Amino acid sequence: MEAERTLPQIIAAFEGGEAEAIRRAYEVAAAAHAGQVRDSGEPYITHPIAVAAILTDLRLDAAAIQAALLHDVPEDTSVTLADVREQFGEEVAKLVDGVTKLRKIKRKSRLDTATTFEREQAENLRKIFLATVDDIRVILIKLADRLHNMQTLGPLSRERQVRTARETLEIFAPLANRLGIWQLKWQLEDLSLRYLDPEAYYQIASYLSERRQEREAYIQRVATMLKARLESEGIPAQVTGRPKHLYSIYQKMYEKARTFDQIYDVRGVRVIVNTERDCYAALGLVHSMWRPIPGEFDDYIAMPKDNMYQSLHTAVVGPEGKPLEVQIRTQAMHQVAEYGIAAHWRYKEHARRNASLEAKIAWLRQVSEWRGDVKDPEEFVDSLKTDVCSERVYVFTPKGDIVDLPAGATPVDLAYYIHSEIGD
Repeated sequence: MEAERTLPQIIAAFEGGEAEAIRRAYEVAAAAHAGQVRDSGEPYITHPIAVAAILTDLRLDAAAIQAALLHDVPEDTSVTLADVREQFGEEVAKLVDGVTKLRKIKRKSRLDTATTFEREQAENLRKIFLATVDDIRVILIKLADRLHNMQTLGPLSRERQVRTARETLEIFAPLANRLGIWQLKWQLEDLSLRYLDPEAYYQIASYLSERRQEREAYIQRVATMLKARLESEGIPAQVTGRPKHLYSIYQKMYEKARTFDQIYDVRGVRVIVNTERDCYAALGLVHSMWRPIPGEFDDYIAMPKDNMYQSLHTAVVGPEGKPLEVQIRTQAMHQVAEYGIAAHWRYKEHARRNASLEAKIAWLRQVSEWRGDVKDPEEFVDSLKTDVCSERVYVFTPKGDIVDLPAGATPVDLAYYIHSEIGD
């Protein structure tokens, strides 16, 4: 995802009146932010352009792109929200207003204690859920805003870098994961690791760099072999190498006490086929070609993750006796895996949004209502971490439906989930 995508490229992703509206939003933002600079010394307008570029890559609609370009205007310039509403309409104004409410609370002074800072950050995060879940695009804009801020964290003090990275890793990356937006999740995690544990970050980056050519050549051989075998069995497929993300490797090396060579997905391929049936057929072929590694198979098609993710995961002893991870999914599953809720938002007609998307939005609204009575911001964030980041429990109802509940849920929780009257 390139935050440096130029404005003409952003506009080129849209047509007609939408493209012109985005151009006008840029012109208003550029004029409003004229003379303002970021901590890096760059013109401030580079930030809203970068946020708009991230959202364009996520394929959000024109209203969200306009709001991204204008998201700091009412707070930091003489242009008011009423001006935005008059020039760009109610939809864009509501998005800008929602993002404005999420602006980081200014510290009273640079001498504030860490406790005060963390409490203010907690209050800020509380606002995310209590003020904005009526339109999920507000949170998507906020996530894109946070991503670009992480990408440009270098000029800040070490203290601010660590605080921002910690908050990103504890709240924003899990939120991106909960919404199924892998493209944002992995970048937020990797960038957080760079500032929280720079020694480990650069060590893993060095491991990957040193063996890149060898690894890429190996993956190419595996992909060629597997694609030929699939096609010989009448299964059209795309077979590619999987990008390696540092934080994922970090978790396995440091949290599971594994060496770099013991991590299966350092060498990984992704198989994209046409149908769900082809997914299982491809899995059978993979297991006939290479010996499966016990305990390393997951069926997220039959049992999707809470964030809508679907795929088959397996690890095998590949050619030359090297461990290899294989992911298998359809093209539709791949879009959801990469973009989550954002993959659906391009369809403005509500009728076209699927049940998984509506369930995800319902979850956010439920969090908002549930936490509404939690007045203490730090208590709210502790609860939010538990709900967003915790493991999940999957239960079958008498009708055979799968219910997703937080870890530690009781039969009473299941009863309430099915129907409040049963729980009562």
